[in-house]
Amino acid sequence: MGRSPDGAGYHRFAWTREDHALREWFAGEAAARGLDLVTDRAGNQWAWWGDPDAGPGVVTGSHLDSVPGGGAFDGPLGVVSAFAALDVLRARDVRPARPLGIACFGDEEGARFGVACAGSRLLTGVLDPDRARGLRDADGTTMADALATAGRNPSDLGPDHEALARVGAFVELHVEQGRGLVHSGDPVGVGRMIWPHGRWRVDLRGAPNHAGTTPLADRDDPMLDLAAFVQHVRAAALDAGALATVGKVRVEPNGVNAIPSQVTAWLDVRAEDERRVRAVLTALAAYAPHEESWTPVTVLDADLADEVATALGTAGLGSPRLGTGAGHDAGILAAAGVPTAMLFVRNPTGVSHAPAESADEADCLTGVGALAAALERLLTR
Repeated sequence: MGRSPDGAGYHRFAWTREDHALREWFAGEAAARGLDLVTDRAGNQWAWWGDPDAGPGVVTGSHLDSVPGGGAFDGPLGVVSAFAALDVLRARDVRPARPLGIACFGDEEGARFGVACAGSRLLTGVLDPDRARGLRDADGTTMADALATAGRNPSDLGPDHEALARVGAFVELHVEQGRGLVHSGDPVGVGRMIWPHGRWRVDLRGAPNHAGTTPLADRDDPMLDLAAFVQHVRAAALDAGALATVGKVRVEPNGVNAIPSQVTAWLDVRAEDERRVRAVLTALAAYAPHEESWTPVTVLDADLADEVATALGTAGLGSPRLGTGAGHDAGILAAAGVPTAMLFVRNPTGVSHAPAESADEADCLTGVGALAAALERLLTR
């Protein structure tokens, strides 16, 4: 669904025709298994095996939306594996002592409206619903208008404490966005923490003028400042042991034959600890970066990770512990106080958010087995 005809990845944005098809697919898979489908106030879907109000349940799942030109596995692998793991549990005649939920979080990538994990942030109250309704996509459509077009009432958008209270533990399976498991030789691994990360804006001003009449010596060209800034970002990240990216630039007036008046660049910095991130920002202080978002380190639940690792060991699998620089709905739930764990499936290319993202079928099936083992342990203890 949403695959580009030229093979340039997938385009599945929130509250679009493709998103509607994905939601219908999820509902169909739930119905085929006799699960009860619930949609919360934030638009996230929940498929329940057992009564979710009988007590806090165990939930697994992920998301189905993508970045522009995204890969096939980021998000969907976790949702498909959740349904497959449920099938394994039923085939084993497992009798859960707690309800099991499968979640499909909406707008995790934030590709359309610019806020990542919007569904889980709205659910937990981190994202203000008025701000969310006013967010605009590249065409100027607000989230409120997109919701109305999709047949939803924008005024319903907001935190859903009842839905959140049903989640006693959350285990998200995800394709690894890196090559840690390739290096360790393991098909699956257990999440340890999500790196601190943030976004900053840098404004570089110059003097607009004619490209064909202004001598080079007389120019105040902010594009030269941008080039220097990108080089400084790279050097600062290397010195600090961090990851830093200038991935978005806006040029004004953006004319081929005009020297720009201003360049605005957005900086993304991530590292294993906040000290490294702040070291990059300190090295770039002369550019006066303006902080637009910040997410501190998210340490996943150690006890739950141990439970998952024990289940993997019982299934004959290793359980290397991995940190990740990518954000996930699991991190939002963890920050809201939900005991949360993550399972990662090996990605041979290490590429993510691009068509080359991959996972071997055998590793995917091992991931399903690992998830089923973890869920069985949590559901029957």
